[in-house]
Amino acid sequence: MIDIKITPSKDKKKKPDENNLSFGKYYTDNMFIMDYTETIGWHDARIVPYQPISLDPAAMVFHYAQESFEGLKAYRTANNEIQLFRPEKNALRMKSTHNRICIPEIEVDDFVHAVKTLVSVEKDWVPSAEGTSLYIRPFTIATEAHLGVKPSNTYMFIIITSPVGAYYEEGINPVKIYVEEEYVRANPGGTGFIKCGGNYAASLASQVKAHEIGYSQVLWLDGVERKYVEEVGSMNVFFKIDGIVYTAPTCGTVLPGVTRMSCIELMEKWGFTVSEKRISIDDIMNAAENGKLEEVFGTGTAAVISPVGELRYKDKVAKINNFKIGELTQRLYDTLTGIQWGKLPDDMNWITKVD
Repeated sequence: MIDIKITPSKDKKKKPDENNLSFGKYYTDNMFIMDYTETIGWHDARIVPYQPISLDPAAMVFHYAQESFEGLKAYRTANNEIQLFRPEKNALRMKSTHNRICIPEIEVDDFVHAVKTLVSVEKDWVPSAEGTSLYIRPFTIATEAHLGVKPSNTYMFIIITSPVGAYYEEGINPVKIYVEEEYVRANPGGTGFIKCGGNYAASLASQVKAHEIGYSQVLWLDGVERKYVEEVGSMNVFFKIDGIVYTAPTCGTVLPGVTRMSCIELMEKWGFTVSEKRISIDDIMNAAENGKLEEVFGTGTAAVISPVGELRYKDKVAKINNFKIGELTQRLYDTLTGIQWGKLPDDMNWITKVD
């Protein structure tokens, strides 16, 4: 396991009001950094004061987008313990991302150790107000100064942390989703299944368009036939139709979300049938017309569970469950957040304690 040198900041920032936290606005006193050099490998793991990064203008991350990122949270329980939710799954996904875009792997144990150590140093930043948490953003960037398309010889693995409130200011209320038919997010053989910034940059035009017509997020269709649902801009998505729960398969164009995985495991434990076969948007809209589309919800680390109250596809608008949170959606939210904040027993063995 990596040895981490800790040189914490002596200048402490003023902490924000826990009852008025937004998402991704405030940052803690310290950060984790580890370097990679081709001849040495990953080395010099350290925790240092939060600070700007100095890079050569020719650093390859700026020109060829060789970078990856993850997102997870630390939670403070009622008895003042701090815990993480399935961090090893984020570590495994980052390994998958690194493999796809030719970045050297970081071992799962090293990733988790780095996260736990930084959170331990920053434990006073983990908020305790209802619904708050410490968001953790690990990311890797190519740092070699070279104008040529090839894998970089040097990298930095960095972790920053941010106290956050709810991802959606409106809270766990149903949102409106716009089904995108002009642009596509991912194609087979591409990078849709990994967590890299280019995927998100490509989604912005559709997101802006959706916001302009009053919708919170975009639902993407497949990039080949433009008919099968895949995922929402920042979430995986589920559809409960006539008692069966459907979600797109993670077979190359859909991100394998940790919250998605956890929801599937819970629903199967509860006796629900979960289908990971492709389902078309036409089938979903027809189910809505026939009164069989019972619930729709998105899943992700930032929002946890986001109920969907309306879908718009072309000139059709489907209202879901009278724009109310469905029973299954609420149960998943209550169970996941209950485990994350220590209000429910961790009978799934998902929690990692931070000393």
